[in-house]
Amino acid sequence: MPGRRTTTVEFVRGSVRGGRRRARSWLPSLFTLANMMCGFAAILVAFRGEYRLACLLIALSVVFDIADGAVARLVGAVSPFGLQFDSLADLVSFGLAPALLVFALFSDGRDELDALGWIACFLWVACAAIRLARFNTTIDPTADKRWFTGLPSPGAAGVVLASVFAFADQMQGRDRVWVLLVVVVPGLLMISNVRYRSFRSLVSPKSGKPYGLVATVLLVLVGLLVVPTVTCCVVAYSYLVSPLVMPVLTPLGRFVPARVKEVLS
Repeated sequence: MPGRRTTTVEFVRGSVRGGRRRARSWLPSLFTLANMMCGFAAILVAFRGEYRLACLLIALSVVFDIADGAVARLVGAVSPFGLQFDSLADLVSFGLAPALLVFALFSDGRDELDALGWIACFLWVACAAIRLARFNTTIDPTADKRWFTGLPSPGAAGVVLASVFAFADQMQGRDRVWVLLVVVVPGLLMISNVRYRSFRSLVSPKSGKPYGLVATVLLVLVGLLVVPTVTCCVVAYSYLVSPLVMPVLTPLGRFVPARVKEVLS
């Protein structure tokens, strides 16, 4: 009898532990699903002409995309399934949603310029798909995790949503061809070999001193509350041109006091 009771108790405990492990493994996928849902909703509202709402939904997708990776590392649930699911969600939120948002804004469906919109927006979708496929197939455990090869798709989407949010009223009419640069330039940068800084280490639960991240987040939040349009454009375009700016600014880092570097590290 004691042996049977012990076996039953161990079975129950094992079932509880197994249930907790399964719950932890699915937790990051819930954030990925929220990412995809926001991207899908952005497509729907863009076709209804609610362009700024679509921008906000894509911005939420970026937040959920960052969160799912951080949560996966926090609960130890990084898996091949999560990687593939995240890429499929990113293709919806940062591939299809920005392209269709720009096309809905650019095109009235009746003039000869629409063909340019089709080509430019398809180029964006193709580049986003290539970028995500290349990322999934070239994962190197020994690679420097501080850098991405090519502009990350959330960063590229940020350029689109910041531009639409700021200049939606000027993106209509016969002089709107310049709008296509908003998708063509970031799209091509996604499949380029230009290195972009990765901030995954800053949102990692293992970060010992997240002071720099906290200060940056607070500064951005204040900016979004006071001057949201300017803040969105500054953040998005600063990251877009950062590979050109950083080599100029890096030598200036030696003039920053060591104490300040330590606090912000």
